[in-house]
Amino acid sequence: MVNFDNLITTIIKPLVKFPDDVQIRHQETNEFHEYILTPNPQDVGRVIGKRGRVAQTIRAIVYSIHVPDNKRVKLIIDDGK
Repeated sequence: MVNFDNLITTIIKPLVKFPDDVQIRHQETNEFHEYILTPNPQDVGRVIGKRGRVAQTIRAIVYSIHVPDNKRVKLIIDDGK
Protein backbone atom coordinates (compact mmCIF):
# COMPACT_ATOMS: atom_id res chain seq x y z
CA MET A 1 0.00 0.00 0.00
CA VAL A 2 1.16 3.51 -0.78
CA ASN A 3 2.44 5.55 2.13
CA PHE A 4 0.16 8.57 1.79
CA ASP A 5 2.00 10.51 4.51
CA ASN A 6 5.18 10.42 2.41
CA LEU A 7 3.32 11.19 -0.80
CA ILE A 8 1.55 14.24 0.64
CA THR A 9 4.75 15.45 2.30
CA THR A 10 6.70 15.09 -0.95
CA ILE A 11 4.11 17.19 -2.78
CA ILE A 12 3.66 19.87 -0.08
CA LYS A 13 7.16 20.60 1.22
CA PRO A 14 8.50 22.25 -1.99
CA LEU A 15 5.46 24.56 -2.05
CA VAL A 16 5.77 26.06 1.43
CA LYS A 17 8.15 28.46 3.19
CA PHE A 18 8.14 26.46 6.42
CA PRO A 19 8.44 22.79 5.36
CA ASP A 20 9.44 21.63 8.84
CA ASP A 21 6.08 22.85 10.21
CA VAL A 22 4.03 20.58 7.92
CA GLN A 23 2.12 17.98 9.93
CA ILE A 24 -0.01 15.12 8.66
CA ARG A 25 -2.37 13.08 10.83
CA HIS A 26 -4.20 9.95 9.73
CA GLN A 27 -7.68 8.95 10.89
CA GLU A 28 -9.60 5.95 9.70
CA THR A 29 -13.39 5.85 9.52
CA ASN A 30 -15.76 3.23 8.14
CA GLU A 31 -15.61 4.82 4.68
CA PHE A 32 -12.39 6.82 4.51
CA HIS A 33 -8.71 7.05 5.23
CA GLU A 34 -8.61 10.72 6.25
CA TYR A 35 -5.34 12.62 6.09
CA ILE A 36 -5.39 15.96 7.89
CA LEU A 37 -2.71 18.31 6.58
CA THR A 38 -1.71 21.15 8.89
CA PRO A 39 0.77 23.62 7.37
CA ASN A 40 2.22 26.68 9.07
CA PRO A 41 -0.52 29.37 9.16
CA GLN A 42 1.59 31.54 6.83
CA ASP A 43 1.67 28.71 4.26
CA VAL A 44 -2.06 27.94 4.10
CA GLY A 45 -2.54 30.19 1.06
CA ARG A 46 0.31 28.47 -0.76
CA VAL A 47 -1.19 25.05 -0.11
CA ILE A 48 -4.71 26.06 -1.15
CA GLY A 49 -3.71 28.30 -4.06
CA LYS A 50 -5.80 30.80 -6.00
CA ARG A 51 -9.38 29.62 -6.18
CA GLY A 52 -8.28 26.36 -4.54
CA ARG A 53 -6.46 25.12 -7.61
CA VAL A 54 -3.35 23.85 -5.81
CA ALA A 55 -5.45 21.98 -3.24
CA GLN A 56 -7.62 20.57 -6.01
CA THR A 57 -4.56 19.28 -7.88
CA ILE A 58 -3.05 17.72 -4.75
CA ARG A 59 -6.35 16.01 -3.99
CA ALA A 60 -6.61 14.72 -7.58
CA ILE A 61 -3.19 13.08 -7.25
CA VAL A 62 -3.92 11.58 -3.83
CA TYR A 63 -7.42 10.40 -4.76
CA SER A 64 -6.21 8.71 -7.95
CA ILE A 65 -4.31 6.03 -6.05
CA HIS A 66 -6.14 2.78 -5.46
CA VAL A 67 -6.50 1.65 -1.84
CA PRO A 68 -6.84 -2.13 -1.47
CA ASP A 69 -9.42 -2.14 1.36
CA ASN A 70 -12.09 -0.36 -0.74
CA LYS A 71 -12.04 2.71 1.48
CA ARG A 72 -11.60 6.08 -0.14
CA VAL A 73 -8.87 8.57 0.71
CA LYS A 74 -9.82 12.04 1.89
CA LEU A 75 -7.39 14.95 2.24
CA ILE A 76 -8.41 17.69 4.68
CA ILE A 77 -6.39 20.89 4.78
CA ASP A 78 -6.55 22.39 8.27
CA ASP A 79 -6.49 26.13 7.68
CA GLY A 80 -6.79 26.96 11.37
CA LYS A 81 -10.39 28.20 11.17
